[in-house]
Amino acid sequence: MAEKDTGRESSVAEDARLQALEERLEAAKRTEALKSAKRNRRSGGANYAHRAVSELIGGPVGGAVVGWFFDWLFGTYPWLMLSMMFLGFIVAVRNVYVMTSKRPD
Repeated sequence: MAEKDTGRESSVAEDARLQALEERLEAAKRTEALKSAKRNRRSGGANYAHRAVSELIGGPVGGAVVGWFFDWLFGTYPWLMLSMMFLGFIVAVRNVYVMTSKRPD
């Protein structure tokens, strides 16, 4: 009975298997990186669209809420609410313009 009998053929065969495994892992990593890059490119336009819609809705709504609060505070209903809502719309349009005028990466 051998003292160091591990049941393995040799360290050379183990090194070859490890090398093959590392090569397969690298190939899988490259494939996954290409897939994720394609996914990110396709969804880029949708991200801009969602952000633009949220800006165009959130700006006037936020302005109206702030204006309503100041109208309630000062008793000037509906003038501050209307002016802040209009200001919110202008800021939202400006933000969408700045967002869309940037060059893509």
